[in-house]
Amino acid sequence: MAAGRADAQRNRAHLLDVAAAAFAEDGTTSLNEIAKRAGVGAGTLYRHFPTREALILAVYQHDISRLVDSVEAVLAAYPGDPLAALRAWYIQLANYVRLKHGLGEALHTAAARAVIDESHAPVAAATATLLDACAAVGAVRPGLDPADVMQLMGFLWRVSDDPRGRAQADRLLDLAIDALRPR
Repeated sequence: MAAGRADAQRNRAHLLDVAAAAFAEDGTTSLNEIAKRAGVGAGTLYRHFPTREALILAVYQHDISRLVDSVEAVLAAYPGDPLAALRAWYIQLANYVRLKHGLGEALHTAAARAVIDESHAPVAAATATLLDACAAVGAVRPGLDPADVMQLMGFLWRVSDDPRGRAQADRLLDLAIDALRPR
């Protein structure tokens, strides 16, 4: 029985990975297309995710969880430069949020609001970890409120995802990071 649960968990994780990639390409990808790409029958997909909304919300939770869990790896990728890690991590967060916003009405239900609200605390904790690393090397003021920084960084998911928008995001990131520096 434990092997069956492990297989089910692997299937679910595989379906989430395939769905995340499919939704990143096209937010209107059908559930049948996702099942086909995952190499499973539609019944398997529907057993795990009985509705499109359930799948979209699970993908969102899965992506946010992976992002939150990536903080230490992102810090390790920028040794001695936690401010660059903060910047890179927020760009990745913006990509997730931008994808979420591209999924339309599926994310405007009460169930969606609950899932999105649940992601706030882990994202705030990840932000706090990054801010603490930055403060430890004097790159930002100590004692910054992670919720304030999250609000400040919200511009990232409002710029367009094209070369002009990415250039604007880089300029705005410079301004935002300057606001976090010690006075």
